[in-house]
Amino acid sequence: MAVAHTVAGYAADALASLTPAQLAFLQKLPKAELHAHLNGSIPFPVLQQLANEFSTSAADGNAAPLPDAVRAGIQRLQDGVVLDELNDFFGLFPAIYAITSTPATLRRAARAVLEFFLAPDEANGGHPQAAYLELRSTPRETPAMSRRQYIETVLDEVEQYPSERAALIVSLDRRMDRAAAAECIECAVSLKKAGRRVVGIDLCGDPKAGNMDDFAEYFRAAKEAGLGVTLHIAEVPDCPAPETLQLLSFKPDRLGHATFLDEAAKRIVRTEEMCIEICLSSNLLCKTVHTLDAHHIRYYIGHNHPIAVCTDDILPFRNSLIGEYALLLASSPFGLGLTEAEVEKIAKMGMDSRFR
Repeated sequence: MAVAHTVAGYAADALASLTPAQLAFLQKLPKAELHAHLNGSIPFPVLQQLANEFSTSAADGNAAPLPDAVRAGIQRLQDGVVLDELNDFFGLFPAIYAITSTPATLRRAARAVLEFFLAPDEANGGHPQAAYLELRSTPRETPAMSRRQYIETVLDEVEQYPSERAALIVSLDRRMDRAAAAECIECAVSLKKAGRRVVGIDLCGDPKAGNMDDFAEYFRAAKEAGLGVTLHIAEVPDCPAPETLQLLSFKPDRLGHATFLDEAAKRIVRTEEMCIEICLSSNLLCKTVHTLDAHHIRYYIGHNHPIAVCTDDILPFRNSLIGEYALLLASSPFGLGLTEAEVEKIAKMGMDSRFR
């Protein structure tokens, strides 16, 4: 049974505008979720339960003293914070990281995210949100686990599902130093060679941080090991064009967001047929795109270019995968007004863009 999660905002409005027949069509449609961050996709009831347990453990003297920001975030979770504004969520990240800093709590968080996407959901007509999920996460070293243990813990949950249903992408944060990035790549490559279900490498984090010269060798090593590569790219207007071209020179298979590509970059992307991971609610709520009509998804649909519609982070954006697909099918002003045939074609593009 899928974990409870409340959908609101753009996705909820689009879902509410559909006819019963349209909703049934989307529920049955096989969909791939290729861009979902673990820590941003923990269903709120599970996160709140983990916060309560963490707080109890701290009160019993079983945890180190907490920084003020972490303590405040955990208190807000216990109080039942309403995540109406994006800043309400991003301010909780220190608390979320603290709460999921042990193998046991990370395992529970990963299990809840996998269940949300992959378990049959009564609210979704008995169908799962996704036929297939590539969950992504940045390995964190904590007092309770190494980065390798972090990856192995998430993999233990991912591998509870068949290979045709779930896999893991290991994310590198742009703020990582060279040693941490190298360790993550070594872990991902060695675990893949050992038969574990690591299928790709991601680049994420603050789009203005880091020196991309430092990452070239890691993505080259990933591709040589047979791992797929996806890069968050051109997320904000002031991403430097030379850096975007440099990232494209890494020959990624897929691109996250790709909101502000210039014409030179678009030519490369189309020539190389790099799939674009589209996150509609995320872009609208982060205000990198102001309206659906202005969204770059229309450019790629118009050029018959591979795209995959994804959620990004269900916790702050209060969306779901079927909600994102509702934004494709719903008529204006609630959606793009695509036909069922067009939506089905997009869903197939997502399934065809999985890392194998």
